[in-house]
Amino acid sequence: MRVFVDTNIIISAILFPNTKVAKVFSHLIEKHTVIIASYIKDECKEVFEKKFPLKKEQLNIFFDGIRFEEFKTPEKIDEKKYPEIRDIKDLPVLVSAILSDSDILITGDKDFEDIKIDKPLIFTPAAYFELI
Repeated sequence: MRVFVDTNIIISAILFPNTKVAKVFSHLIEKHTVIIASYIKDECKEVFEKKFPLKKEQLNIFFDGIRFEEFKTPEKIDEKKYPEIRDIKDLPVLVSAILSDSDILITGDKDFEDIKIDKPLIFTPAAYFELI
């Protein structure tokens, strides 16, 4: 399966390696094709620069040490073509997950809970953990 992961999943997996989220991420890397959008990578870098500047190298090591497919997030997005999402900053994530032909989107972001689409299926890490 093709599984798209959101920023919060990557950050949690890096900073809290003994949690359920990290276990989910490890399972994804071992069993599926993990897709990470350019937008997600940039967002991770911004978060680490602002909130965890002393751990920026951990982020680089993480990306260098895992196998994933990188998806180029479109520069321009026509909001009218996609489901409405409460936080417009999450639209590039949703669009990237759809356009990358992902089967599943895993996110801890509550703004994705009300989105009704057939593909990708949207799971929280806890809900996905129940499946593995």
